[in-house]
Amino acid sequence: MRVVIDTNIFVSSFFGGNPKKIIGLWKNEKITLCLSHAILNEYIDVLQMIGLKDEHELEELLSLFSRGFSILFTTKTPKIKIVKNDPDDDKFIECAAALKADAVITGDKEVLAVKEYMGIRILTPQQFLKNYRNMFLE
Repeated sequence: MRVVIDTNIFVSSFFGGNPKKIIGLWKNEKITLCLSHAILNEYIDVLQMIGLKDEHELEELLSLFSRGFSILFTTKTPKIKIVKNDPDDDKFIECAAALKADAVITGDKEVLAVKEYMGIRILTPQQFLKNYRNMFLE
């Protein structure tokens, strides 16, 4: 299953809960992370900004990113203008469209308001985990 994970989910994963479970699915190769340059740069900038510059977790993530660990990467994304009030967040949906992702996982209300784009579902961590469990329990 291909997913785009919003930066807020990556940051929240360091504090546990459903975001940590989602990152665990990626680290255990149960889901494939879809990335673009814009998303990867934002991940690194935000994680360093909140003080994870020298932390083991950041080093581990950078290592996983650099090895292409369960990752699909696109250098070209379509230009989509769909997220109201925060066009910078269009990059998550653009990446999902370029790599034919199944879902965008986010906690951002502006992105969640989109609900779906070209068959790509926009889900909270809780919604994603519920759908993921249901898919594999059937």
